[in-house]
Amino acid sequence: MENKRRTPFRSLAVHNFRLFAVGQVVSVAGTWMMVTAQDWLVLSLTGDSGTALGTVTALQFTPLLLFTLYGGRLADRYDKRLLLGVANLVSGALALVLAVLVLTGSVRLWHVHLFALGLGTVNAVEVPARMAFVSEMVGPDLLPNASALSAAYFNTARVLGPSLAGLLIAALDVGPVMVLNALSYLATVIALRRMRPGELSRPERAARAARVIDGLRYVRSRPDLVVPLTLVAVIGLFGFNFQLTLPLLARTVFDSDAAAFGLLTAAFAAGSLLAAFATTLRGGRPTAPAVTGSALVFGLLESVAGWAPDYPTAAVLLGLTGFAALYFAQAANHRVQLGSDPAYRGRVMALYTLILQGLTPLGALLVGWLTVRHGARSGLYAGGLVSSAAAITALTASRFTGGADRPTALTSPAPASSATGRNP
Repeated sequence: MENKRRTPFRSLAVHNFRLFAVGQVVSVAGTWMMVTAQDWLVLSLTGDSGTALGTVTALQFTPLLLFTLYGGRLADRYDKRLLLGVANLVSGALALVLAVLVLTGSVRLWHVHLFALGLGTVNAVEVPARMAFVSEMVGPDLLPNASALSAAYFNTARVLGPSLAGLLIAALDVGPVMVLNALSYLATVIALRRMRPGELSRPERAARAARVIDGLRYVRSRPDLVVPLTLVAVIGLFGFNFQLTLPLLARTVFDSDAAAFGLLTAAFAAGSLLAAFATTLRGGRPTAPAVTGSALVFGLLESVAGWAPDYPTAAVLLGLTGFAALYFAQAANHRVQLGSDPAYRGRVMALYTLILQGLTPLGALLVGWLTVRHGARSGLYAGGLVSSAAAITALTASRFTGGADRPTALTSPAPASSATGRNP
């Protein structure tokens, strides 16, 4: 019985989750193809400007900073399946418009800016809804495994997408890649439409409408959530700027073409994929030392990756860094999500998304400025050193504050609408 319970792919036995996973592999692969194409387009339009690339990244993530908490409120109040369907249709339409501009030769940098803002606004609703929707598809017992598998298929697509995009850009240019991305969103829409709504495990609606402030007060009352969220904030701001540092490293340090850039990104993603599969065996909520320890390892590896003397060494070190990055992110995600009451999970995961991705605009601008003055390697050095310092600070603080977890539904069930419950 125990062996069956710990099977790495056990969540795929759930019909709704299996459909969702297949749709996401196709859709996210298209998204990562788009990331590679967009980065290459920006560098081509601006003469390899790190500042321009940082600006586009900042514009894409700024809406997450502004609107994600409201997106989490929508996820707790309305049908997450419907929200996800609409979000994917809008994202596909935006991608198609930009693709047409590129194919007709009329694209300008400000078009890319508008697209980044539009996509970021949609993501402010889509990301927290998607994270909270996983628990509705599989239930609390399978949530750790399903969350890990979500990271696995995300990083499978992250390996396939940039590699394929690099080859297609070299052969056909960026326009056709963007068209494929626009079409890929339909895979998730179709999967959502074919689900069985009666098999979803939806929490009871609260007596009053979900409010953002209630979610923030709930998190503030939970020190075991505050600590990993703070660590995620620092590392997300300084350490997770690979969308900016990797293209600059490939193009300005190793003088790589589009195909080689795609492979370098794929090496990072391959390490992340291995970490995702490693976490599928997790059967419960990670401990605080597991979160901070993985953060420290990530910081050290990112710093070492910045030193890489040649392309093959960089690919290996970035693969290891990708493993550590995803392992830390998953540990923090599981610790936060498995410690949250389902009635608040949309808002809690919105806060997690806000912290991890919404701070990226500030980090992208800072790292972009740093790389202009000191080269692409400086972004990796600085990100790794700050991440390591944050992890050491958290480890030191835990010695004095203790790390006792608050009870969760795994040990003490509570009503889904209870403000004091700890359902996973």
